Amino acid sequence: MANGHISSVFDRELEAVQAHIMRMGGLVETSILDAAKSLETRDEELAEEVRRRDLLIDELEIQINEEAARLIALRAPVAVDLRTALSVMKISGNLERIGDFSKNMAKRTFVLAQMNHIPDAYADIRRMAQMVELMLKDALDAYIRRDLALAHDVRVRDAEVDQMYNAMFRQFLTFMMEDPRNITGCMHLHFIAKNTERMGDHVTSIADQVIYLITGEMPADDRPKGDRTAFMTSEKEG
Repeated sequence: MANGHISSVFDRELEAVQAHIMRMGGLVETSILDAAKSLETRDEELAEEVRRRDLLIDELEIQINEEAARLIALRAPVAVDLRTALSVMKISGNLERIGDFSKNMAKRTFVLAQMNHIPDAYADIRRMAQMVELMLKDALDAYIRRDLALAHDVRVRDAEVDQMYNAMFRQFLTFMMEDPRNITGCMHLHFIAKNTERMGDHVTSIADQVIYLITGEMPADDRPKGDRTAFMTSEKEG
């Protein structure tokens, strides 16, 4: 009975941590869409809301890591229980990075609102962000349902995000060559597009964690990568 009691306590504590993950995931999903919308509509108030929300996302990551570490230290889980505890820490880290990229997109709303409108670019970024947000939703669903097929599907779909980014990269180069007045705006928009592509990579890392959780092995890195550019890339903005 003692072992059963310990197991039930562990399960309850783990469920609480996973509930934090889902709350954090929901906030990040909202931030992705709000950041893209604020950029397209030049809504500075919405952009500021994204920036404020990022503080809560950061706080949740700290809380999740602390609770997961405490769970590992006190309960000494093994096998799939240990993988679950480790996975929530990895997933929270990826969610925090996606939240940062959303915040950085929103921050550039204030700058781009003062510049000439670049045709189609904002709508393209919004579509790209929507694709990433749906991937994230599916990755988190795969985690909750332990759905291996859905996790693999998320990994494959990242190539579509890469292809969209490459098309936008070429479009920005064309705009800059056609009119030097577009250079500054296109540089900002490229940075945003690249960060959105990086969001897709972090979503893919979440899907990788789901696969690891279910199978005990990380997937081979055999998915097609469409991004072959190296211009003005950045992992994190201050």
